Parts: sequence; C-alpha cells; structure tokens
Amino acid sequence: MAQAWKCAGLRWAADGPVLTWVGGRRSALPRGKRVAFRVAEGGVRTCVGARGHACPVRAGVSARSTGARCEECARLDRAHSVAADTMADDPRPYRVYLAWFGPGLVKVGITAYERGSARLLEQGAVCFSWLGCGPLMSARRTEELLRAALGVPDRIPYAHKRAVRAALPESEAERAAEIAGLHARAVALGGWPEALTPEPFRGVDHAGVFGIADVFGTAGAERGPAAVAEVAELVAGGAIGGELVAAAGPDLHLATERGVVVLDTRLMTGWELVSAEGEPCAVPLRELKRAAGVQDGLF
Repeated sequence: MAQAWKCAGLRWAADGPVLTWVGGRRSALPRGKRVAFRVAEGGVRTCVGARGHACPVRAGVSARSTGARCEECARLDRAHSVAADTMADDPRPYRVYLAWFGPGLVKVGITAYERGSARLLEQGAVCFSWLGCGPLMSARRTEELLRAALGVPDRIPYAHKRAVRAALPESEAERAAEIAGLHARAVALGGWPEALTPEPFRGVDHAGVFGIADVFGTAGAERGPAAVAEVAELVAGGAIGGELVAAAGPDLHLATERGVVVLDTRLMTGWELVSAEGEPCAVPLRELKRAAGVQDGLF
C-alpha cells in the first residue's frame, strides 16, 4: 500500500515554493516538476488544529474550506493573531506595505520585519513596496489611515487575484505604476504616527519568482496557454497531476490533460494523500473566472 501523507500547506522559501507535510517532510516545487497525488480511498478531511496543536476531536471539515479548521480551532487560531488586534504588546518591529495583484487590485497590510517579503509571496503579490517600519500599533494605525483616507482595502479575495492574473502588464514598470502613485499619495498624507519611519518607494516584482514572467515572456516571445479551470474541492479517491508551470501565493498552475488547472493548495490540508502517476484528472473543477477584457493568449 502506498505511503499516505497529510499536507501541512505551502510555504515560500528563498528558492521558491515548498509543500510541507505533517511530520516535517518537505517537497520543493521547481517549475517543470510533475505534481501528482490522489486522495486516499475512503478518506475524510479533518481539522488541522490551531497554533501548532492538533484538533482535540479531529473534527471533519468541508472539502471546500480553505482554512481546514473546525469552528473552535478557527476561533483559537484567530484569537492569537496580529490580524485580530490581540497582540498590542508585541515588541517586534513591523512593516507596512502596499501590494499589487493586478490592474485595480491593491491592498495595504502589515508584516513582522523579521519575515521579510515572505508574507507578500504567500499572498501572491505580483509586486509590492514597503511604506514604513515601526512598532505594531503604529503600523496598524498607518494601515487604518490608508484605508480611511485613500480607500485602500486590507483584504482581497484570492478569486479576484486569479481572475486578473491573465491580464498583467508585461513590463515591471507598468506593473509597479499603480503602487508607485499610491505610495506618493500615502506619503503626502498627514497624520502618520510619529513612531513609524517612512520608507521610500522601491518596487519589488515577483513575476519572475512566480513564473508569470516566463509564461508572458518579453515582447514578441511566445506566451503560454491560459488557465481554463480551478479545483473546486478534493474528494476521496480523486486524483490530479500535471507539470507545474507557475505558482503564486497558495496557487499551483498545473498543465494537465484537461488544460492548465489552478490548484489552491489550501484545499489539500487535512487530507491523507498518496502519490499518483499517470492517473487522469479526477477532481471537481469549475471554470476559472477571468477579468473583463482578458485576451485568450495570456496566462
């Protein structure tokens, strides 16, 4: 019988995305690698727990949940997060950032200084710039200032990020233009907390890291096929496999026999998975929503 592993989620390392597994195993995901797995027959998706602790009742969770936590574990996990504003005494320095995911999709956020750009890679930010650095509550107040004064959200649904990924401008300058203008407007605002040190605009582009640049190519280069569908959920006995052509945030873009399919790796957590070679794509798919005006030849 094939060895079954429980996925612990996707992480971004310095050299690219890595799938992690309960027990400490890690699987690097270089572009071009074949990714293929099957959910164990008769398998049931169970809660992944909270804050490094297993769910005490091993509760079942919905196959379509991207959090893979039962109600109680989700509450405990959020209760000790920066996003819940329950860590006001955190002594670590934090950075405020502007992140761009595609035309019209910009968000403001904060991340611990020690994490570097890991948070931006995890979110699938195509490009970003730091805005400032300081204590947690100063960073939080700056985030709130931008939301109120400039109407910049602090959350963007992943479905929206996928929808615009096919319409990204080809050059780094074009991709950075929107956050460059917003950065200038943010710096010009009054009311910044004194404890927050502003940082100049320096656009960091992740298109190459994600593999988007390779798919788009440069002017005149061949472009890859558009993603046609996304995985709606995993099911017991279901399988999927394909060549990894790009990865952004939690999403893997796999070239399967049914076309390029987007797999949100958050749907993998909580399942017992086994390796699968040569099996056809047999999981529920749904048509990938695309932004208006996207050309067919794009990713």
